[in-house]
Amino acid sequence: MPREARDTLFLLAVIAWTITPHLAQLPAWCGVLTLIVLLWRGRLAIANESLPGRWVLVGVLAIAIGLTLLSYRTLLGKEPGIAMVVALMALKTLELRARRDAFVVFFLGFFLILTHFLYSQTLLVAAAMVVSVWGLLTAVVLAHMPVGVPSLRRAGALAARTALFGAPVMALLFVLFPRVSPLWGVPDDGVSKSGLSNTMRMGSVAQVALSEAIAMRVKFDGPVPPRDAFYFRGPVLTRFDGVEWRPVPLFAPLESTLRPRGRPIRYEATVEPLRLATIPMLEATRVPPRVDGYGIGLRGDLQVLADRPIYERIRFTGEAYLDYTLGPMRRPGDLGESLHLPDGFNPRTLAWAAALRRDPRYAGADAATWARTLLQHIRGAGFSYTLAPSTYGRDAVDEFWLDRREGFCEHFAASFVVIMRALGVPARIVTGYQGADPEPVDGYYIVRESSAHAWAEYWQADIGWVRADPTAAVAPDRIGRSNRLVAAPGFVAEALGNVSPELMASLRNGWEALNNRWNQWVLNYSRGQQFDALRNLGFSSPSWQDLAFLLIGALSVLALAGALWAWFDRHRVDPWVRQLERLRAELRRLGIAAEPHEPPRALAARARARLGADAEPLVRLLDDLERQRYGRGASERPDRALTREFTARARALRPAWRGAAR
Repeated sequence: MPREARDTLFLLAVIAWTITPHLAQLPAWCGVLTLIVLLWRGRLAIANESLPGRWVLVGVLAIAIGLTLLSYRTLLGKEPGIAMVVALMALKTLELRARRDAFVVFFLGFFLILTHFLYSQTLLVAAAMVVSVWGLLTAVVLAHMPVGVPSLRRAGALAARTALFGAPVMALLFVLFPRVSPLWGVPDDGVSKSGLSNTMRMGSVAQVALSEAIAMRVKFDGPVPPRDAFYFRGPVLTRFDGVEWRPVPLFAPLESTLRPRGRPIRYEATVEPLRLATIPMLEATRVPPRVDGYGIGLRGDLQVLADRPIYERIRFTGEAYLDYTLGPMRRPGDLGESLHLPDGFNPRTLAWAAALRRDPRYAGADAATWARTLLQHIRGAGFSYTLAPSTYGRDAVDEFWLDRREGFCEHFAASFVVIMRALGVPARIVTGYQGADPEPVDGYYIVRESSAHAWAEYWQADIGWVRADPTAAVAPDRIGRSNRLVAAPGFVAEALGNVSPELMASLRNGWEALNNRWNQWVLNYSRGQQFDALRNLGFSSPSWQDLAFLLIGALSVLALAGALWAWFDRHRVDPWVRQLERLRAELRRLGIAAEPHEPPRALAARARARLGADAEPLVRLLDDLERQRYGRGASERPDRALTREFTARARALRPAWRGAAR
């Protein structure tokens, strides 16, 4: 295959590899258009046909712009911008007429590699992009070797070696460059969602429970609490309009007092991107954690709130008291939100609660009695815990509590709270995560999206807010052992299910442990860790100035080392020239004139004229050198064995020809 066709096909393969991970986020037309253009360009390269004219490219570009506008209604923004870059990169391959055009494709490729991290920063994506970088660097090397037919293997090795030379600089910049919020932390980012929301409707959490994605990782410093205590508190939903539950606004007063008992549980947590300002923490937290770049506060309802939504992975340490009381012991005047029920919703359930309240058996019942009564009713009235309840209508609590009696955690929690309020007891919904995988991976307990949960709290005089989990009444294994329901498997999942469960669990745990190391050491490298590194280097109280001076000093040392290497490389002698000069020196000792400009062939002729038949071994070696250096199958480096043999034969001839000269 001609070199131009080979290099073009290699570049097209690298482009296809770079674009492929984007196809999951791009509209279908973009992937189809890119594939058609790349195949078209590949066929032109193989057939050695001319490239299309300018108006053909303008027409295809107009189609790409029109489809982008049709898909996004704009050309501005992350998604339409990436779609256009992908289309333009493919179209630019149809203009590869000169090295300048190739460089445009290279730079577009490097930019496109960066855009992958707007969607995901996983280890797999990083590994795929390393391959893309190597491929593009190889193409750059080929573009700078216009003469001959250098092999892809040689160009790839040179590209890899060049990248390795730059690795120390990259590592230095990673460790010392000031940490800022990552570029991928933009509001319209496509990062994984936590599954939690500031609002709740019946059915929303059930949809999240289908996901086995990791929500957070928790590592305990000391004893591990029992599994039924794994309650990670998220948004607290108090306001109810009959359909949707919402939290109390930030400006509303929340009188609450946390009174912990016993020793705290200390732990470290790594939380995936939330897209919320609420940070799920193990109940109950008395002191908000410190997260670099965020202001964190603790509300009266024990919600831990950041000063803005979190679009990046965060890591923090926390303390939790498993034994505590929360809230005022005497009923204040601001619990009205926790008693409010909108007019015109769930009339049958309200009538059921009113009848229960009039029952003489419950005369003078307090909040704890009402809670026990409702939980007892759930246990004995035929309720079922299911992942896929049917659709509920406007009066969802009526249908769930009195008719169908099947649902997920939010159905039980919402119905419990509504009835407690109807009985005159302040109550609210708490959402978050409950439970974790049975065994830790690399020391971390993994909390998955399928652990998303909703429970209830009611207020009791002389105690405060008390947790009640109605789901535990009908599905105790869900809380006590974290035995989550799973959706019915599809064809692929069913096939994978035939593999040994122990093997699948081992493979998944190993992969998640590797991902966790990647998260901890790379993605979660923060300003605090930078300053810790400076302390390890001897800085007593590191600052930004120390970081800047150290970075500038290290870069200066590396620049000086690079300059010395460049000076040395400039004064190095080509190994072929060095070999030929050694052979010329041996010939001069035999009395043969050997000029610096003469090739091996001319030296062989001069040696034959001077030495006659005795010169044949030297002539043969000089001819071998000529073929090795300039022949069709030229070697990349000189043959040292040839140099040694030539030197030995020339020295053996030296005594005889010295005598003849006398």
